[in-house]
Amino acid sequence: MSRLLTSVGAMSLVLFLLVLSLPVGPQAQAMLGVAGLAAMLVIDKVAHRGPGRIAFLVVGLALVVRYMVWRMTATLPPASDVTNHVASLVVLSAELFCFLTMLLGLFAVARPMDRPRARQLAPDEAPMIDVFVPSYNESLDLVAATLAAAKAIRYPADKLKVHLLDDGGTDQRCNSPDPLKAAAARQRREDFSRMAAELGVTYHARAYNEHAKAGNLNAALMKTDGDLVVVFDADHAPSREFLEETVGHFADDPRLFLVQTPHFFLNPDPIERNLATFATMPSENEMFYGIVQKGLDNWNAAFFCGSAAVLRRSALEEVGGFSGVSITEDCETALDLHSRGWRSLYVDRPMIAGLQPETFASFIGQRSRWCRGMIQILILKNPLMRPGLSIAQRICYLSSSLSWLFPIPRAIFLVAPLLFLFLDMQIYRATMEEFFSYTMVYMAALLLMQGHLYGRVRWPLISELYEYVQSVHLLPAVWSVLTNPRKPKFDVTDKGISVENDYLSELSTPYYVIFAVLLAAVGVSIMRWSAEPEARDLILVIGLWNLLNLVVAGLALGVVSERRERRRMPRLAQTSHPAVIAVEGVAVPAFVTDVSGGGLKLRPVGDRATRVMPGQKATLRVRVETDGDETEVLQVSVDVANSGVDGEGRFVGLRFADLSPARFRLIAALVYADIDAIRTSRLHRRVRRFLPIFLVKLLGWSATATARGVSYLLRHRTGDKKTATDKSLAPASGKPAAAASAAAPAPFDMTLFSDEATDARASAQGLAPAS
Repeated sequence: MSRLLTSVGAMSLVLFLLVLSLPVGPQAQAMLGVAGLAAMLVIDKVAHRGPGRIAFLVVGLALVVRYMVWRMTATLPPASDVTNHVASLVVLSAELFCFLTMLLGLFAVARPMDRPRARQLAPDEAPMIDVFVPSYNESLDLVAATLAAAKAIRYPADKLKVHLLDDGGTDQRCNSPDPLKAAAARQRREDFSRMAAELGVTYHARAYNEHAKAGNLNAALMKTDGDLVVVFDADHAPSREFLEETVGHFADDPRLFLVQTPHFFLNPDPIERNLATFATMPSENEMFYGIVQKGLDNWNAAFFCGSAAVLRRSALEEVGGFSGVSITEDCETALDLHSRGWRSLYVDRPMIAGLQPETFASFIGQRSRWCRGMIQILILKNPLMRPGLSIAQRICYLSSSLSWLFPIPRAIFLVAPLLFLFLDMQIYRATMEEFFSYTMVYMAALLLMQGHLYGRVRWPLISELYEYVQSVHLLPAVWSVLTNPRKPKFDVTDKGISVENDYLSELSTPYYVIFAVLLAAVGVSIMRWSAEPEARDLILVIGLWNLLNLVVAGLALGVVSERRERRRMPRLAQTSHPAVIAVEGVAVPAFVTDVSGGGLKLRPVGDRATRVMPGQKATLRVRVETDGDETEVLQVSVDVANSGVDGEGRFVGLRFADLSPARFRLIAALVYADIDAIRTSRLHRRVRRFLPIFLVKLLGWSATATARGVSYLLRHRTGDKKTATDKSLAPASGKPAAAASAAAPAPFDMTLFSDEATDARASAQGLAPAS
């Protein structure tokens, strides 16, 4: 196979040089472009991997290089025209930067790796493991669900210890000069330490909040001694199989320091929520976890992503723990260890379910931290100059960090057509024939390459949308790091916020201003096209460029128009899981059909189903798996929130009534223990779109988003939002677990989980009343 790839590579190089040497001119370029695009389409259909992949990329890259040569030699104003020449060079520099990052990215993902499953270890082979769950400002119910899921991981119990690292309850915060903050921190420490103890988790609160998350993790390293360290963010609950799919790799490679797994999110990010694409479109992070990390893994450059990862303690100790020079301690730590000869590995199997920022403002805050941190790494720990890295690793780390400078070229591409349309600056000289022969072929080649590499995980122009909405606010962040790389501080991203009303994001104003300017530029281009017949070709070219910017800006208006979303935790559909709900001394068999952190939906069966009514207090009993074939019955207090009848029969909505450990163990068992359904939904959204049809759809999508953005502007005051913890998640008594568990549950009839339950399941599925 390697010999075949070498032969294909040599032939592709010859083809690449041949394409570059062909005559330059609009007509020859048009013929070459059509032939090249046709070849790419054929290769994409018949040979998507291996040699075909190499040939496809070579043809596409040749078309892109021909465009860049033409762009540098035939489109610039003369140097004697200083103003226009300088402006044109700035735009060309932005294009060359994008070309460079594209080349680096192509190298990184050229051969994505699919790893075999980890070897399963016998109990006596299993290493000691410490699970770290760092927390700062997350709510108790959010953290407790993750702790319960971590405790439920399948692994020898005597070799697994779970630790809550609570940076919200440090001595520093408990002794704050602000009495309200001090009281809140002391209450947090009391509540979190109690819940940790009841869940069998070790609670840690350090003295000072130093060095943010890296400092928190390092403080725990000093107090623990496991061979391996697992890190889960406070809102990243793992499935029970997590260690089975990761730990075995360490036994086979003594120089392995990291096994990273994907992050999968239960809720949409603000862009997906506000544009209503979460159920149908691949999530933004799918390209990184589905393609990029697999490509980096081929070059031993897959890096730590801060959570859902296993690390070797001895490797961490060699570099003094988790790195903290930058505010992205995860990637920085991996860079430090790769430079010392340690190896990493990526397992493309989602085994955690997490939460994304709910509001656009918190989304921008998170991305600002990532952006600033990666640029810090680029400046302070330049991978090109870092001793110990291979050439491939240098290229991969350079690609990962350099790409975060995207706000700079994105801003240039937004402003450039406006300079011509409003100020008549000649930044791009081309006839319509040249535009179609070179620029359109170039853009088509880029779209085909993107579709070939990322088609199932990233749809056309979606990257442009994400970059645009971030660039508006990340551009100042980039500048601040470039001017003072040690200035950025770690900011924690808010999670678990509910949005009770539609509202305009407090960050929305620039997007409306930009849209208005771009819309005015469309009017100017139409007027100039009518008034200047001798320059119509150039006006049309620049006008189309501006129009593309307007389409993306219209989508952004829908992004900053926040949709109402009261549920703080998403509900997950479940296959019917048997349960019993006891109301006023009557036990009613039922099945759980969906569940969230705040409550459940049941379908009661039998002639006693109508006894369950809204407003009642009840006890829910569910049998769940523990270890192996063993099971236990969990009992939780619930409030009946609503009931009714739909197309599938009678249903009952329940709210958890307390913060008991049983509640969180139940959530861990029903939501996180087996996330095959989550993985299935992830794959279901990985669908390639036919490019011409999708581009038409995108125009309609932009028009709809624009209309909604305008309506929000007219109906909602900017920043007028009401966010609160979902009421369904709060305990009825407002007391933590110790008080809630004081009342003993009613006696439980175990026969309801025997053959009667099987009969009830059949009755429920047939919608017939049970006898």
